[in-house]
Amino acid sequence: MGKRQDNPKITYEVDPYNRLIINKSGKESELARFRQVLDGRFKVDENNTLTYLIKAPTPQGTEIPHQVKLEGKLALDKDHNLCLELNKWGRKTLGDKLTLQGEIIDTSKNSIAFSLATRTKENTESIYILQLKGAWQADENNRLTFRVRKERGSEDILSFRGAWEINNQHQIIYQYEKAQLITKKKQIHTLIFQGYWDIKDKARISYVLDARSGSVFDFKAGAGIFKDKYIKYEIGIGSSRQEEAKRVLTLFGKWKIKKDIGLVFEIEYGNKEIHAITFGAEAKLTAKGKISFELKNEKNTGLSAQLELSREMLGGDGLAFLRFLKSKDEAAVYVGAGFSW
Repeated sequence: MGKRQDNPKITYEVDPYNRLIINKSGKESELARFRQVLDGRFKVDENNTLTYLIKAPTPQGTEIPHQVKLEGKLALDKDHNLCLELNKWGRKTLGDKLTLQGEIIDTSKNSIAFSLATRTKENTESIYILQLKGAWQADENNRLTFRVRKERGSEDILSFRGAWEINNQHQIIYQYEKAQLITKKKQIHTLIFQGYWDIKDKARISYVLDARSGSVFDFKAGAGIFKDKYIKYEIGIGSSRQEEAKRVLTLFGKWKIKKDIGLVFEIEYGNKEIHAITFGAEAKLTAKGKISFELKNEKNTGLSAQLELSREMLGGDGLAFLRFLKSKDEAAVYVGAGFSW
């Protein structure tokens, strides 16, 4: 009888051109080591599972399929490459971690897209797009994350460890520096998130990308400051006091009172688009002839925030509200959804 050969162990790698490499090895000396670079491309199915589609023919007897399904946990590395730590259950493999080198090119409301470069054996280069579906959310340290939706309700988390900024159009932007693959020259990449700001709770402010799908950055913040032309919050970003970056978020806009809606703060975003933050409020006249507002959310819960406006600041339905407020003498009047005057 001949020696019993151990079943080969399989490992996977990705080369610098995002091509899958399969390794087979065994303990017995009779088992020759096999290593094959496979021309092909990665794709993503409806459950955000990665598959590698093999294009080039493989040598006879290698038993390599036309596609390789790669199940595991997705993450971002420090260079913002997409990484996959493969599941070990049910297969004879070593601990495999695949890194797909590319650029993040799109951050839509329910997806993130990576641009990947590849090269064939004939040195033909091409670029293709890999798009993952999910939701954008903030973590407990106010950092940006993308929650990749997987089978049976599970999710993988892509964490953006750097601090985000606000541009002059009130949009969240995120920048990271990355060296190019060939030249090693460092380049700044800027991601712009298209959304709008909202305030629903005390000591929190949200940036909404898509409310229906839960794609919302819900940030913990200090107490808000509400003035006649702006709203200001201080937000800490980071995992510890030593690493925490402070951001002062200032939203510039106009206050208005609208019948059956409430007190609104209108903000202009890119392309002259206007979006309003809506508040309920207890309003009363001050001794100086101004209007004092105790701000509340849509559930009539206090936000621990006060605002004082002159009568000249209130346009639209503001004059009608002012006359109504004067008719109530010293009594406070609620303004908000469902309450008319």
